Amino acid sequence: MVIPKTVVPKMLSSKQVLQGKSLRLWLRAFMLRILIVVAIAGAIQLSTASALAAPQNLAKQPLINVEVRLGDADGSLQFYPNTLAFEAGRRYQLHLVNDSPTKHYFTAKDFADGVWNQKVDTGGVEVKGAIHEIEVRPGAYADWVFVPVRAGNYPLRCVVPGHTEAGMVGSIQVEGQ
Repeated sequence: MVIPKTVVPKMLSSKQVLQGKSLRLWLRAFMLRILIVVAIAGAIQLSTASALAAPQNLAKQPLINVEVRLGDADGSLQFYPNTLAFEAGRRYQLHLVNDSPTKHYFTAKDFADGVWNQKVDTGGVEVKGAIHEIEVRPGAYADWVFVPVRAGNYPLRCVVPGHTEAGMVGSIQVEGQ
């Protein structure tokens, strides 16, 4: 951006300033130049930020449904599937189903720390706020609605004593951002 010479007053030499000539004019010119630089930098930053990340309402995005079964009717100690993949910035509903005769936990603390939680809905109750693990009792289900915001690979496990050791583990991968 070219600034016409008529806009920026002529800077006085330090000799003129020391001689007491137009100190006020020199300060005005100096401050005007600073303001012009700040305004240009702010305009560049604003246009770059808006181009990189257009604001959007995360709660209004369409849901992507993903189902995970915790164990099975035969008492198997596994997640089905045991590998999950999500994309950062997309809204998901994770439908957790427990058809087994024992309770199970969906525990992925590091993953949960990197998501925006909208809610967990189960049995007529809606839970909001930070979620680190979800217990699903035999024959029950839970729906967790969230948006991953931090990319990475995260461990998944069931923390019922003996279940992790028996192989009830998995992984969660978040791509993007």
